[in-house]
Amino acid sequence: MADLALQAFVLLFIAAFVAGFVDSIAGGGGLITLPAMLIAGIPPLQTLGTNKLQSQFGALSATLAYARKGHVDLKAQRPMAAMAVLGGAVGAMIATIVPGEALRVLMPFLLVAIALYFGFKPNLSDEDRHRRLSHTLFGATVVPAIGLYDGIFGPGTGSFFMLAFVSLAGFGMLKATAHTKLLNLGSNVGAFVVFLMTGAVLWKIGLLMGLGQFLGAQTGSRLAMRNGAKIIRPLLVVTCLALATKLLADPANPVRVWLGV
Repeated sequence: MADLALQAFVLLFIAAFVAGFVDSIAGGGGLITLPAMLIAGIPPLQTLGTNKLQSQFGALSATLAYARKGHVDLKAQRPMAAMAVLGGAVGAMIATIVPGEALRVLMPFLLVAIALYFGFKPNLSDEDRHRRLSHTLFGATVVPAIGLYDGIFGPGTGSFFMLAFVSLAGFGMLKATAHTKLLNLGSNVGAFVVFLMTGAVLWKIGLLMGLGQFLGAQTGSRLAMRNGAKIIRPLLVVTCLALATKLLADPANPVRVWLGV
């Protein structure tokens, strides 16, 4: 039993490292960590709470790496990060009383749409473009809305932030990735506080996976900064499609239930 427990811890650490690596570039780390924890026998509620703990380490690691290279100004982005915290906290509170069936129906199709956007839209690069929303309006509306989604459901949050930064804020791919990690950290913190109050956090597992996340995010963010849109764009497309496939492959997905397949 001890050997099995040790093997489970090692596998969870490896899963967290890979998730941190992928998440620091394109988001979607939950695609790896959530199934890994469920397979290890962790109950669903504790899986969600513990995932918010460990994912903070990856988001913080990537944020610091991008900030050190000047891709995100932490001081200037404090108000936007605070709105993400607020959105994540409110979303987590809603998740305790409102079923997420509608989100499970919409998510796969939204992720496919995001993949198509980044896969086929021409001239996507690391250069900034014309913004459609002011910085203030973007931070007051789009950021808390996506943070709210992260607290309620979670998968694909990084992809939504990326889409918003590129299409509405006019950010280049690398800059969008850097700011996505900061706001993802904020929404994770907000949701984590709520889960912490419910007692749904396994600290030993969360901290071990957090170390894996931190190291993986350092590796991934450095690779992203060296290659920019050349690696961010294809990995983002693959991640969105993989997450959509995984959601639709779940026998409990409402779409499959309705169609009887």
